[in-house]
Amino acid sequence: MKTQELTDTAKAMMAGDRGLLAMDESISTCNKRFAEAGIPQTAEYRRAYRDLIVNTPSLSTCINGAILSDETIRQTTFAGEPFADALRNHGIIPGIKVDLSAKDMAGFPGEKITEGLDGLRDRLKEYHTLGARFAKWRAVITIIGDTIPSDGCIEANMHALARYAALCQEAGIVPIVEPEVLMDGSHTIDRCKKITQEGLLTLFTQLHNQRVDLHGVILKPNMVLPGKDCPEQETDDIIAHATVKTLLRSVPAAVAGIAFLSGGQSPQQASARLNTIHVMYPSLPWPVTFSYARAIQQPALEIWAGQEENIPAAQLALFHRADCNRAARIGKYTEDIALK
Repeated sequence: MKTQELTDTAKAMMAGDRGLLAMDESISTCNKRFAEAGIPQTAEYRRAYRDLIVNTPSLSTCINGAILSDETIRQTTFAGEPFADALRNHGIIPGIKVDLSAKDMAGFPGEKITEGLDGLRDRLKEYHTLGARFAKWRAVITIIGDTIPSDGCIEANMHALARYAALCQEAGIVPIVEPEVLMDGSHTIDRCKKITQEGLLTLFTQLHNQRVDLHGVILKPNMVLPGKDCPEQETDDIIAHATVKTLLRSVPAAVAGIAFLSGGQSPQQASARLNTIHVMYPSLPWPVTFSYARAIQQPALEIWAGQEENIPAAQLALFHRADCNRAARIGKYTEDIALK
């Protein structure tokens, strides 16, 4: 394991006022979003969309790293350049999603376990050759009533995250560990806080047990939020307070950085809440940034709509949302910026 190389890469991913862009949607997820926007669901249209993103002018002023899917890291831009090389030439570190998605967990109705550990060592070696310098694995934790998630589900998912992280570091790849507590449901913010903390404490115990170097790890957590169907939707100040207090209780200072997922929040909510965290807590043990997908991409996707003539306007929209989050990372996001 090249410890210094991992640490340097992690620091570069968290540097300055920039963040990470998740453009790693699976083929099925990308096709679903295309269908909603009336875009043909083909490999060539997916390639065209990724080409639009990667070649957005000045994107590297807001984005340090971009997470690719298996399909995209094997494709080239329309200029004939592999996407990983194109990102690197634009000053953006290429990454790769390596999990094989969440599946029903045997013996645990209503709960999921993320698969993909089998053969991961060899896949990571190939991804490193293809240019990836960091990776992502997402665990999905659902809240249903007082009984879900179970201890068994949390432990199994966090153990898988830790094993994935160890394999990444062995391959010279920085692991992003993503234990997402979903917004789906009617649970309160207090319930989300409890489950998020339990998950994180379990995760870092498992990372320790698997001898993972935390200086070469980035955490991609959910913010602590009430469920989408909860009748009591909290203010951004309360969300920021609950989120930061949970992280301070659960995340070692040695972790290279924290990059929040957007997790179903609107683009404006994701930016405003990240901004509030930085305004309320300007000094934290770790760098804190964003790793958003739809919260950056969705406006651009809707403008593009699969039409070549819409690419410049779509790229402007993509850059604008990325720049909003760059401002939020330093506590300078405002409604005026959002409306530009």
